[in-house]
Amino acid sequence: MLRKSISGTNSSVGQTTDSFGCPFDKLYKDQSLHGADISFFRKGTRDDRIEQVVTPASDRGFAIGISTVPGHSRRIFHEHHATTHVFEEDALYIRNLAEPYKADLNGAFDMLLLEISPASLIKIAQEADFSGVTMLNAETASTDPVLANLVRALVPALERPEDASRLFVDQLATAIGTHLVQRYGGKTQASSTRSRKLSRSHEVLAKNLLLENLDGQISILDVSRACNLSRGYFIRAFRETTGVTPYQWLLAERITRAREMLRSSEAPLSEVAIACGFADQSHFTRVFTNVVGTTPGHWRRNA
Repeated sequence: MLRKSISGTNSSVGQTTDSFGCPFDKLYKDQSLHGADISFFRKGTRDDRIEQVVTPASDRGFAIGISTVPGHSRRIFHEHHATTHVFEEDALYIRNLAEPYKADLNGAFDMLLLEISPASLIKIAQEADFSGVTMLNAETASTDPVLANLVRALVPALERPEDASRLFVDQLATAIGTHLVQRYGGKTQASSTRSRKLSRSHEVLAKNLLLENLDGQISILDVSRACNLSRGYFIRAFRETTGVTPYQWLLAERITRAREMLRSSEAPLSEVAIACGFADQSHFTRVFTNVVGTTPGHWRRNA
């Protein structure tokens, strides 16, 4: 049985601060989600001031933060001086967790955070044809609309992890990791003339595995390993072969199956939802309405 990599976590018993140094009692948002080689968090506080945040040096890797609201500022203390930075909406920071960190935080914030271990960064870089990337360049309060939009796409999954597809989270994590090493890894992508399309046998195998896991709770890594391909290469090849990503393909298959059941049977919507891989009727209704433009019940009555 596959182990889900999606989870929501709460404050650790006995701890007064989270792994980024923020006091738990100041946070009104504290969510987490774990995808392919990247851990995602959402941290928010309404307090105008959180005193001083201190985190010691560690081997955890790299932290990336994206501000979802404007007005937050930080006075960061370096060895011989301090610098002040104002974070506008979608402003980001990248810092190496191997370096100690101390800062005064001012203004309420709502941050989307990523954490990538050193080993995961190397793996992401290799799969993206950026072999040799072991570091990310430091950034503070700069902007990157592409990264901000990619990470924001995970907000619904952070809010409702029980509805989140493991396939979707892994796929988006791969895209985010590729963007990070490409823009902040300081290396040039290796040229490649290899075909990016799946062989017919790999295409059939991948689609069968996806259909056997209609709920999306199979990882990109599981499917790519079955095809003996790297995760990044598999996603690119699947998209080039089918015109869509693995998650988009599976979602279309789920909606097609749902339409067939709605048209040909009197099964309750709750049964249709489960049979087509949705968490429950509410989840089914939200996704179906978003894709088709009308609710399942209304579609059935007019089919």
